[in-house]
Amino acid sequence: MASYDYGKQDIVGFVYQHFCPRSSCLDVGACDGKWFDLLGHYLTMDAVEIFEPNIAGHNLEYKYRHVFAGDIADYHYSWYDLIIFGDVLEHMTVDKAQRVLEYAKGRCRDLIIGVPFRYPQDELYGNPWERHIQGDLTPELFEERYPGYELIVQPIPGYAYYHKGEVHGETVR
Repeated sequence: MASYDYGKQDIVGFVYQHFCPRSSCLDVGACDGKWFDLLGHYLTMDAVEIFEPNIAGHNLEYKYRHVFAGDIADYHYSWYDLIIFGDVLEHMTVDKAQRVLEYAKGRCRDLIIGVPFRYPQDELYGNPWERHIQGDLTPELFEERYPGYELIVQPIPGYAYYHKGEVHGETVR
């Protein structure tokens, strides 16, 4: 399953405005590499993908600089300028998502979270990781469970992008 297209061009514009070319980026839950397709010409991108058939099936190893096959909770890294959690948090328990975000927050200049609201989903395409554990998310629940994140854009009522707040440093372009 690919991530949703809602608001992606807004996020591309946000990245162009706030990050220099070749800034390092980690795409969490790369799936089919859609974020690479949109930003790979601009950023230096690595990926984490939990469902190994997606790596070969979508040629991720030929897109990203490095691809980690496994759970983001098991991936230890020191720094990325930007981390993108595109359609990832809803697949984790609240506790696990909070821990993963807390770890990431101190290891990046900014992180972007794309999340659907009130969207239950079961396993798809033989991928058990596609199930939405947090299918009950609403904007209010997101803010309660993940305080301190700032809304970037809500392109439709059922979907939004957040980031960790003020991006420090000069904006570009």
